[in-house]
Amino acid sequence: MPPGGRIAATENWVIEHCLGPLGLGTLILKPRRHVTAVADLNDGETDELGPLLRQCSQLAAELIPAEQVYNTLWSHSGAVPGHVHYVIQPVTRDQVQTTGVYGPALQMHMFMENVHEGDASITDICDTARRLWAGRRD
Repeated sequence: MPPGGRIAATENWVIEHCLGPLGLGTLILKPRRHVTAVADLNDGETDELGPLLRQCSQLAAELIPAEQVYNTLWSHSGAVPGHVHYVIQPVTRDQVQTTGVYGPALQMHMFMENVHEGDASITDICDTARRLWAGRRD
């Protein structure tokens, strides 16, 4: 289980905090079953996907006051197709101004800098995310 644990789950999808250097409040939305391509999602998975991307984007923006929330699909591991997962990344104006880059270049910059949040910070933000998620889903 990643630091902070599972934030939420539906019948077909799981939401967790992203591991790696993409910043605090970056979420992962991934199907419960192993799928390596969006074209292979089943009807239940696709029915939930759009609303969940929107809800996760709203949640990420609540966790970190963001100028923009990136939604990117990542599915390669070791240069071969891996488990499909969406990265939902809150991006602040300060991040863009400090680095001078945005979009995929910002993500690449963050990977090159390789700064990771501590487990305690991730646990705290996941606790907040679970509270916010429960409040919106009731």
